[in-house]
Amino acid sequence: METPFPPFEPNGPNDDSARGPRLREIPIRLVVPNLITILAICAGLTGIRLAFEGRYELAVAMVLVAAFLDGIDGRVARLMKATSKFGAQMDSLADIVNFGVAPALVVYVYALDAARSLGWIAALIYTIAAGLRLARFNVMSERENRAPWQSEYFVGVPAPAGAMLVLLPVYLGFLGLTTDRTFAFLSSGYTVLIAFLLISRLPVWSGKSESRMRRDLVLPAMLGVVIYVAMLMSFTWEVMVFTVCAYLVSLPFGARKWKRKYGTLTIEEPGVGEDDIGRHI
Repeated sequence: METPFPPFEPNGPNDDSARGPRLREIPIRLVVPNLITILAICAGLTGIRLAFEGRYELAVAMVLVAAFLDGIDGRVARLMKATSKFGAQMDSLADIVNFGVAPALVVYVYALDAARSLGWIAALIYTIAAGLRLARFNVMSERENRAPWQSEYFVGVPAPAGAMLVLLPVYLGFLGLTTDRTFAFLSSGYTVLIAFLLISRLPVWSGKSESRMRRDLVLPAMLGVVIYVAMLMSFTWEVMVFTVCAYLVSLPFGARKWKRKYGTLTIEEPGVGEDDIGRHI
Protein backbone atom coordinates (compact mmCIF):
# COMPACT_ATOMS: atom_id res chain seq x y z
CA MET A 1 0.00 0.00 0.00
CA GLU A 2 1.43 3.37 -1.03
CA THR A 3 1.73 6.10 1.54
CA PRO A 4 -0.31 9.26 0.80
CA PHE A 5 2.70 11.52 1.51
CA PRO A 6 6.28 11.28 0.16
CA PRO A 7 8.95 10.28 2.69
CA PHE A 8 10.61 13.09 4.59
CA GLU A 9 14.10 13.97 3.34
CA PRO A 10 16.01 16.38 5.63
CA ASN A 11 18.33 17.53 2.83
CA GLY A 12 15.55 18.01 0.31
CA PRO A 13 14.72 15.88 -2.72
CA ASN A 14 17.66 14.30 -4.48
CA ASP A 15 16.33 14.25 -8.01
CA ASP A 16 17.34 17.08 -10.32
CA SER A 17 13.80 17.51 -11.60
CA ALA A 18 12.71 18.95 -8.25
CA ARG A 19 15.34 21.66 -8.31
CA GLY A 20 14.50 25.14 -9.53
CA PRO A 21 15.94 26.56 -12.74
CA ARG A 22 19.56 27.51 -12.53
CA LEU A 23 20.55 31.12 -13.09
CA ARG A 24 22.05 31.53 -16.52
CA GLU A 25 25.52 32.99 -16.52
CA ILE A 26 25.99 36.14 -18.60
CA PRO A 27 29.31 36.99 -20.28
CA ILE A 28 31.03 40.07 -18.87
CA ARG A 29 31.21 41.62 -22.34
CA LEU A 30 27.40 41.90 -22.33
CA VAL A 31 27.47 43.91 -19.11
CA VAL A 32 30.14 46.47 -20.08
CA PRO A 33 28.01 48.56 -22.52
CA ASN A 34 25.14 48.69 -20.00
CA LEU A 35 27.56 49.88 -17.31
CA ILE A 36 28.67 52.69 -19.62
CA THR A 37 25.03 53.65 -20.15
CA ILE A 38 24.39 53.68 -16.40
CA LEU A 39 27.47 55.84 -15.85
CA ALA A 40 26.15 58.24 -18.47
CA ILE A 41 22.82 58.54 -16.64
CA CYS A 42 24.66 59.13 -13.36
CA ALA A 43 26.77 61.84 -14.97
CA GLY A 44 23.73 63.60 -16.42
CA LEU A 45 21.80 63.55 -13.15
CA THR A 46 24.89 64.69 -11.25
CA GLY A 47 25.17 67.61 -13.66
CA ILE A 48 21.64 68.65 -12.71
CA ARG A 49 22.50 68.52 -9.02
CA LEU A 50 25.69 70.55 -9.50
CA ALA A 51 23.74 73.19 -11.43
CA PHE A 52 21.27 73.63 -8.58
CA GLU A 53 24.22 73.91 -6.20
CA GLY A 54 25.69 76.72 -8.30
CA ARG A 55 28.74 74.73 -9.45
CA TYR A 56 28.04 75.48 -13.09
CA GLU A 57 31.35 74.61 -14.71
CA LEU A 58 31.32 71.15 -13.17
CA ALA A 59 27.66 70.80 -14.14
CA VAL A 60 28.37 71.53 -17.80
CA ALA A 61 31.38 69.21 -17.71
CA MET A 62 29.23 66.38 -16.33
CA VAL A 63 26.58 66.92 -19.01
CA LEU A 64 29.23 66.81 -21.73
CA VAL A 65 30.76 63.69 -20.18
CA ALA A 66 27.29 62.11 -20.11
CA ALA A 67 26.81 62.97 -23.79
CA PHE A 68 30.20 61.45 -24.61
CA LEU A 69 29.51 58.22 -22.69
CA ASP A 70 26.05 57.98 -24.18
CA GLY A 71 27.56 58.34 -27.63
CA ILE A 72 30.11 55.55 -27.27
CA ASP A 73 28.07 52.88 -25.47
CA GLY A 74 26.45 51.70 -28.69
CA ARG A 75 29.77 51.59 -30.51
CA VAL A 76 31.33 49.67 -27.65
CA ALA A 77 28.45 47.19 -27.75
CA ARG A 78 28.93 46.63 -31.49
CA LEU A 79 32.70 46.26 -31.16
CA MET A 80 32.29 43.72 -28.34
CA LYS A 81 29.37 42.03 -30.12
CA ALA A 82 27.25 42.70 -27.05
CA THR A 83 24.17 44.36 -28.54
CA SER A 84 20.86 43.41 -26.93
CA LYS A 85 17.27 44.62 -26.73
CA PHE A 86 17.78 45.38 -23.05
CA GLY A 87 20.76 47.57 -23.87
CA ALA A 88 18.80 49.39 -26.58
CA GLN A 89 16.03 50.23 -24.12
CA MET A 90 18.55 51.40 -21.53
CA ASP A 91 20.23 53.59 -24.14
CA SER A 92 16.90 55.20 -25.10
CA LEU A 93 16.17 56.06 -21.48
CA ALA A 94 19.66 57.49 -21.04
CA ASP A 95 19.30 59.61 -24.19
CA ILE A 96 16.24 61.52 -22.94
CA VAL A 97 17.98 62.22 -19.62
CA ASN A 98 21.39 63.22 -21.00
CA PHE A 99 20.35 65.00 -24.19
CA GLY A 100 16.98 66.41 -23.11
CA VAL A 101 16.44 66.86 -19.39
CA ALA A 102 19.98 67.54 -18.13
CA PRO A 103 21.05 70.28 -20.60
CA ALA A 104 17.64 71.96 -20.39
CA LEU A 105 17.77 72.20 -16.60
CA VAL A 106 21.40 73.34 -16.54
CA VAL A 107 20.77 76.15 -19.02
CA TYR A 108 17.55 77.07 -17.20
CA VAL A 109 19.20 77.36 -13.80
CA TYR A 110 22.14 79.34 -15.20
CA ALA A 111 20.56 81.63 -17.81
CA LEU A 112 16.82 81.18 -18.37
CA ASP A 113 15.64 81.58 -14.78
CA ALA A 114 15.82 85.38 -15.06
CA ALA A 115 13.18 85.22 -17.81
CA ARG A 116 10.80 83.53 -15.37
CA SER A 117 7.93 81.68 -17.04
CA LEU A 118 9.22 82.36 -20.55
CA GLY A 119 12.54 80.74 -19.69
CA TRP A 120 10.85 77.70 -18.20
CA ILE A 121 8.62 77.34 -21.26
CA ALA A 122 11.71 77.46 -23.49
CA ALA A 123 13.36 74.72 -21.42
CA LEU A 124 10.20 72.61 -21.65
CA ILE A 125 10.01 73.08 -25.41
CA TYR A 126 13.61 71.96 -25.82
CA THR A 127 13.13 68.86 -23.64
CA ILE A 128 9.99 67.81 -25.51
CA ALA A 129 11.69 68.43 -28.84
CA ALA A 130 14.63 66.24 -27.79
CA GLY A 131 12.19 63.46 -26.83
CA LEU A 132 10.42 63.72 -30.18
CA ARG A 133 13.75 63.72 -32.03
CA LEU A 134 14.87 60.56 -30.22
CA ALA A 135 11.52 58.86 -30.85
CA ARG A 136 11.77 59.61 -34.58
CA PHE A 137 15.32 58.26 -34.65
CA ASN A 138 14.21 55.01 -32.96
CA VAL A 139 11.33 54.58 -35.40
CA MET A 140 13.62 55.04 -38.40
CA SER A 141 16.22 52.67 -36.95
CA GLU A 142 13.64 49.89 -36.52
CA ARG A 143 12.60 49.88 -40.16
CA GLU A 144 13.72 46.81 -42.08
CA ASN A 145 14.40 48.63 -45.35
CA ARG A 146 16.52 51.67 -44.60
CA ALA A 147 16.97 54.36 -47.23
CA PRO A 148 20.50 54.69 -48.66
CA TRP A 149 20.76 58.34 -47.57
CA GLN A 150 20.35 57.37 -43.87
CA SER A 151 24.01 56.40 -43.73
CA GLU A 152 24.97 59.93 -44.79
CA TYR A 153 22.37 62.32 -43.34
CA PHE A 154 20.36 62.87 -40.17
CA VAL A 155 16.80 64.17 -40.28
CA GLY A 156 17.22 67.30 -38.20
CA VAL A 157 20.01 68.05 -35.74
CA PRO A 158 20.79 64.91 -33.69
CA ALA A 159 20.06 65.00 -29.96
CA PRO A 160 23.74 64.79 -28.81
CA ALA A 161 24.61 67.80 -30.95
CA GLY A 162 21.50 69.57 -29.66
CA ALA A 163 22.71 69.14 -26.09
CA MET A 164 26.02 70.75 -27.03
CA LEU A 165 24.33 73.59 -28.92
CA VAL A 166 21.74 74.51 -26.31
CA LEU A 167 24.45 75.12 -23.70
CA LEU A 168 25.90 78.04 -25.70
CA PRO A 169 24.47 80.68 -23.28
CA VAL A 170 26.30 78.94 -20.45
CA TYR A 171 29.59 78.94 -22.38
CA LEU A 172 29.18 82.67 -23.07
CA GLY A 173 28.46 83.32 -19.40
CA PHE A 174 31.66 81.54 -18.43
CA LEU A 175 33.55 83.90 -20.76
CA GLY A 176 32.31 86.92 -18.83
CA LEU A 177 29.13 87.91 -20.72
CA THR A 178 26.64 89.57 -18.38
CA THR A 179 23.77 87.20 -17.59
CA ASP A 180 21.03 89.78 -17.02
CA ARG A 181 17.34 89.71 -17.88
CA THR A 182 17.97 90.66 -21.52
CA PHE A 183 20.46 87.82 -21.81
CA ALA A 184 17.83 85.46 -20.37
CA PHE A 185 15.24 86.46 -22.99
CA LEU A 186 17.74 86.10 -25.82
CA SER A 187 18.82 82.73 -24.44
CA SER A 188 15.18 81.61 -24.30
CA GLY A 189 14.72 82.44 -27.97
CA TYR A 190 17.94 80.62 -28.82
CA THR A 191 16.79 77.55 -26.87
CA VAL A 192 13.54 77.45 -28.83
CA LEU A 193 15.54 77.76 -32.07
CA ILE A 194 17.65 74.71 -31.17
CA ALA A 195 14.45 72.83 -30.30
CA PHE A 196 13.10 73.63 -33.76
CA LEU A 197 16.32 72.38 -35.39
CA LEU A 198 15.96 69.09 -33.50
CA ILE A 199 12.49 68.31 -34.83
CA SER A 200 12.98 69.83 -38.28
CA ARG A 201 13.47 67.84 -41.48
CA LEU A 202 16.68 69.67 -42.23
CA PRO A 203 19.28 67.33 -43.80
CA VAL A 204 22.30 67.27 -41.50
CA TRP A 205 25.45 65.51 -42.65
CA SER A 206 26.14 62.63 -40.27
CA GLY A 207 29.73 61.76 -41.14
CA LYS A 208 28.83 58.06 -41.10
CA SER A 209 29.25 57.51 -44.82
CA GLU A 210 32.36 55.79 -46.08
CA SER A 211 33.92 58.98 -47.40
CA ARG A 212 37.52 58.74 -48.47
CA MET A 213 40.33 61.19 -47.75
CA ARG A 214 43.28 61.95 -49.94
CA ARG A 215 46.44 60.31 -48.68
CA ASP A 216 48.31 63.63 -48.42
CA LEU A 217 45.58 65.05 -46.13
CA VAL A 218 45.60 62.25 -43.56
CA LEU A 219 48.52 63.52 -41.47
CA PRO A 220 47.36 67.18 -41.51
CA ALA A 221 43.88 66.02 -40.43
CA MET A 222 45.33 64.02 -37.54
CA LEU A 223 47.46 67.00 -36.53
CA GLY A 224 44.36 69.20 -36.65
CA VAL A 225 42.52 66.87 -34.26
CA VAL A 226 45.48 66.96 -31.85
CA ILE A 227 45.56 70.77 -31.98
CA TYR A 228 41.78 70.94 -31.39
CA VAL A 229 41.96 68.67 -28.34
CA ALA A 230 44.93 70.61 -26.94
CA MET A 231 43.08 73.90 -27.41
CA LEU A 232 39.97 72.40 -25.82
CA MET A 233 41.95 71.45 -22.73
CA SER A 234 43.56 74.89 -22.45
CA PHE A 235 40.75 77.19 -23.62
CA THR A 236 37.69 75.05 -22.99
CA TRP A 237 34.84 77.54 -23.22
CA GLU A 238 36.34 79.56 -26.09
CA VAL A 239 36.72 76.35 -28.09
CA MET A 240 33.18 75.24 -27.21
CA VAL A 241 31.77 78.56 -28.44
CA PHE A 242 33.80 78.19 -31.66
CA THR A 243 32.58 74.59 -32.07
CA VAL A 244 28.93 75.58 -31.65
CA CYS A 245 29.26 78.45 -34.13
CA ALA A 246 31.08 76.24 -36.65
CA TYR A 247 28.39 73.55 -36.36
CA LEU A 248 25.57 76.05 -36.89
CA VAL A 249 27.36 77.59 -39.88
CA SER A 250 27.82 74.13 -41.44
CA LEU A 251 24.09 73.35 -41.44
CA PRO A 252 23.22 75.39 -44.57
CA PHE A 253 26.08 73.74 -46.47
CA GLY A 254 24.71 70.29 -45.65
CA ALA A 255 21.25 71.34 -46.82
CA ARG A 256 22.74 72.79 -50.01
CA LYS A 257 24.57 69.55 -50.77
CA TRP A 258 21.33 67.61 -50.18
CA LYS A 259 19.43 69.91 -52.57
CA ARG A 260 22.00 69.41 -55.29
CA LYS A 261 21.65 65.65 -54.94
CA TYR A 262 17.91 65.23 -54.27
CA GLY A 263 16.35 68.53 -55.36
CA THR A 264 14.75 69.59 -52.05
CA LEU A 265 15.88 71.62 -49.05
CA THR A 266 14.29 69.27 -46.52
CA ILE A 267 14.06 65.49 -46.24
CA GLU A 268 10.60 64.43 -47.41
CA GLU A 269 10.83 60.69 -46.95
CA PRO A 270 7.65 58.58 -47.00
CA GLY A 271 7.84 56.34 -43.99
CA VAL A 272 8.57 58.91 -41.33
CA GLY A 273 5.11 60.31 -41.01
CA GLU A 274 1.63 59.66 -39.68
CA ASP A 275 1.75 55.91 -40.34
CA ASP A 276 4.90 55.53 -38.24
CA ILE A 277 3.55 57.75 -35.46
CA GLY A 278 0.27 55.90 -35.30
CA ARG A 279 1.94 52.51 -35.31
CA HIS A 280 4.50 53.27 -32.60
CA ILE A 281 2.36 55.20 -30.08
